[in-house]
Amino acid sequence: FKGLLAFHARRGIPGVEAIDEQGYRRSFVIEGEPGWVGVSSIEGDTALRLRVHYVRPLYLGRLVNQVRRMFDVDADPVTIMQALRRDQRLRPLVNRWPGQRLPGALDGFELGVRAILGQQISVAVARTLAARIVERFGTAHQASAAVGLGALFPPPAALADAPLESIGLTRARAATVRGLAQACIDGRIDFSAAQTLTETVTRLCALRGIGMWTAQYIAMRAHSHPDAFPAGDLVLRKIAGE
Repeated sequence: FKGLLAFHARRGIPGVEAIDEQGYRRSFVIEGEPGWVGVSSIEGDTALRLRVHYVRPLYLGRLVNQVRRMFDVDADPVTIMQALRRDQRLRPLVNRWPGQRLPGALDGFELGVRAILGQQISVAVARTLAARIVERFGTAHQASAAVGLGALFPPPAALADAPLESIGLTRARAATVRGLAQACIDGRIDFSAAQTLTETVTRLCALRGIGMWTAQYIAMRAHSHPDAFPAGDLVLRKIAGE
């Protein structure tokens, strides 16, 4: 859990996410209704505590499943470590960082936008751009302001025609974000539907500006596809010595 918190802390969008010693908090919208959740560890137990605010009981099961995927609680780290230790190059990494889990995402469209922003730039710069998108095109959420939040990430309709170049995006990257937003509106991309990895990657790669790396990354984190793997990532290839 500490590792996942550190991951999200480096990428957290001010206003939408807050990460501190108390755990992880974020705002969200489900079926048009805003709310916020808090996730923290339970002292003396190998479990997480989920607090949900301003959500109808009808949506609780769906939200719980999304949070479970976000923190990969259904993974068996012992089995994963045993499998990865068979590889000579992975063994020292697994020993150094035991119990790794895959960080998922509560909102698929938001993750898709963030993946596009992160193409060929640093995590810090991508985070800055995401914060600008929320500040310029997001909406206020006063109900979560008291816990360090206070904003909602913009939905596809807010970004489909947004002048994203005005906040520092290149013309090409702005067009890709708008293209993803429009595809979500049209139904060509549906982050809530169950899809195979091949279908997910094919649909994403059909959008201008999204290549195999970005598509695999989105499939890995937004859909939690177990076989998704951004093999073209330059950092991964460098670490692997390729």
